[in-house]
Amino acid sequence: MAGAWLRLEWRRRWRSLLVLALLLAVAGGAVLATIAGARRGVTSIERLDAATLPATAQVHPVDPRFDWDAVRAVQGVAAVGEVAFCSYELDGTPVDGPVPADGNVLRTVERPVVLDGRLADPDRADEAVVTPRFVRTYGHGVGDTVTVGLYRPVTLGISVTDWRGPVEEGARPPADGPEIRVHIVGVVRSPLFTDMPGAPGWLVPTAAFFAAYSENLLDPHGATGAMVRLDDGGSAYADFAEAVTDLTGRTDLTMWSEAAASAFSQRILDIEATAVTAFALAAGAAAVVLVGQAIARHTAAAMRDLRVLGALGLSPRQQVAAAAAGPTLAGIAGMTAGVGAAVLASAWFPIGTAEQREPAPGVDADWTVLAVGWSVVVAAVAGGCLLTAAVALRASRSTAAPRRSPVAAAVARSDLPLPLVLGTRLALEPGRGRQAVPVRPALVGAVAGIAGTVAALTLAAGVGDAVTTPARYGQVHALEATLDIGDDRTGRVLGLIAADPDVAAVNDSRSAVAQGRGASPRVYTYQPVAEPLPVVVDEGRLPATADEVALGPFTAETFGVGVGDTVELTGTRAERRLTVTGLAFLPEGQGNYNIDGGWVTGAGFDALFGAASIHVAHIAVRDGADPAVVAQRLDQAVRAVSDDVSAHPALQRDHSVELLVIRGLPLYLALFLAVLAVAAVGHALAVAVRRRRRDLAVLRALGLTGGQCRGAVVTQSLVIVLAGLVIGAPLGVAAGSWLWRYITDAEVIQYVPPPVLPAVAVVVPAAVLAAVALAAWPARRAGSFPVWQTLRAE
Repeated sequence: MAGAWLRLEWRRRWRSLLVLALLLAVAGGAVLATIAGARRGVTSIERLDAATLPATAQVHPVDPRFDWDAVRAVQGVAAVGEVAFCSYELDGTPVDGPVPADGNVLRTVERPVVLDGRLADPDRADEAVVTPRFVRTYGHGVGDTVTVGLYRPVTLGISVTDWRGPVEEGARPPADGPEIRVHIVGVVRSPLFTDMPGAPGWLVPTAAFFAAYSENLLDPHGATGAMVRLDDGGSAYADFAEAVTDLTGRTDLTMWSEAAASAFSQRILDIEATAVTAFALAAGAAAVVLVGQAIARHTAAAMRDLRVLGALGLSPRQQVAAAAAGPTLAGIAGMTAGVGAAVLASAWFPIGTAEQREPAPGVDADWTVLAVGWSVVVAAVAGGCLLTAAVALRASRSTAAPRRSPVAAAVARSDLPLPLVLGTRLALEPGRGRQAVPVRPALVGAVAGIAGTVAALTLAAGVGDAVTTPARYGQVHALEATLDIGDDRTGRVLGLIAADPDVAAVNDSRSAVAQGRGASPRVYTYQPVAEPLPVVVDEGRLPATADEVALGPFTAETFGVGVGDTVELTGTRAERRLTVTGLAFLPEGQGNYNIDGGWVTGAGFDALFGAASIHVAHIAVRDGADPAVVAQRLDQAVRAVSDDVSAHPALQRDHSVELLVIRGLPLYLALFLAVLAVAAVGHALAVAVRRRRRDLAVLRALGLTGGQCRGAVVTQSLVIVLAGLVIGAPLGVAAGSWLWRYITDAEVIQYVPPPVLPAVAVVVPAAVLAAVALAAWPARRAGSFPVWQTLRAE
């Protein structure tokens, strides 16, 4: 009998079954593709490391006479590849990029995966490989030729403070050396030769290119650095760093662990994967409401027809099975198509930071996710159909009194107008029998939709504040001034800078590299000239005595210490045991990021180091002041003391790339959850008007006007939405703030409570307007249907 009914239903309702299958294919495919993409992204670093020979450490001695053979002789070193970071022009555009200085790079260390083409021949100076974003930025890929313009040695001899550093228009002279035509033979990716956040991509020439044009790539004081691969991976880095320090006698070497940096990047991937998974779950929740209600309606309609056959002998079990058969087969067909769509959509994943670490971009089938997802959805469709059919069968036999709402009862006892009383009961009381309305799904959907929307907008507000405020990354200064001019003039220059009316604070920042167990932090002096530089302290406080230090969060994590612990640092003068007083952000420089390094007092610096390797003034300007105007005025003020000092914009790295990925997902999440709420409320209104048509007709016959009937439906919609606002808005604010705290802790960003008023100010009026708009069509139907036809049918 179930098979016979299924054949009949297919002929009568094949269009409805086809729509159900298509809805499941779209919704299921989107959810499965997103979850599989999140799993793929979170493992991208691990898979890239497994496919390459990644560097464990980097060493940058800033010494052209440095003996790299000493590093190669360290026990546990598997490979050392020298690399230079050079400036040149690419088809007339100034760029900076890495150039391998020996044949080990891209071969025995940082051997990349080849995404297109092949690796360049290390013995040919006219071949190069590029990273994927280079192709998108410059439009040149495998088979194309680019012109590399180099500088004459005399031009490279100009002081680096005159034009080296971040590429800016007019910041460096045009290339005046040889021009070389270089053929792009491959697109590659490795842990270090990958696209950096906000960067345009890299052209990576060969070791032969460096050998042929080294005098046009390195200034007379320039030096190569090295990528080092150790046998034991990241666990051996501390021993390696200590051995290099002992062999070379250098305590000022800039070294860092790539394994630790990779672990930090993995934290970012974890956050992005969590955000993508949350997006998938939200999309799944919206699909449950939208598709689930459609399936439930189809099954309930089939049960009404099957009850007639029940009078002819069809058992209740056969009725339930027959009603569920059609939607279940539609679910099987739809999810099968959805799996195929998810496989095709995998070419768009992973996204965000993981995209730059993916060793095998393109189509990928995660059969674990696809198989489990297919089974779960099909089982859920079948179970939902059986449950709906059973509930419909039971409801048709039920004589129990309908559930009453205390809120509706309280409203009924008041002196409120009849439409308000009737609308409140429609919203909160389900009724019984054929007139029963599922009010709980509507209320739950409204609460979930509003809570999720407010949470997503709150999180987006936090992200928006962070990406536009450098202080969230500890960069509280807008200008810098180099102070390598001698002690007798430094004090006068600092005094002139501090005296400017638009200068809020000046710090006399001397810095040098110290050695510690597992890290080589760049140490800065905290020496305010007048008002203290408003350093962002994440925990604890800044140092006050010579035996104290405030560490960057990443450096403290590398050392495995916290506030109150001690750490041993070795400088060029002595080894010192310092007490960690706090975790604080550092000024970004060419040799450190905002979360690695340390602050000490001037006396503490003098006890560690004989001299500073870098001496600058970090200058914070007052709110509203134009840094460019202030810099020009400072240049004029200090010219009387020294022509060698000039104020220039502080280095500002782009930290917003990962956050912008996370920012987009909450907005999409808010959209999906808003759709969920709209679908839940809209479905509740439409079903209420249709199923309670008889009750409304009786009330109309007793004197209820069409306007009152319309007012009741609008009240029903408003009550559902207001319940969602009262419960969902506070939950959303709390959830959004908690998520933003989680993200800032993981990505090491200063936490500032996100503004919640804009989210609430947007959601509350939008929800009320949506409630009125959703009620417009059902209210029109409720107030204008012919009463006599409805009562005659009864």
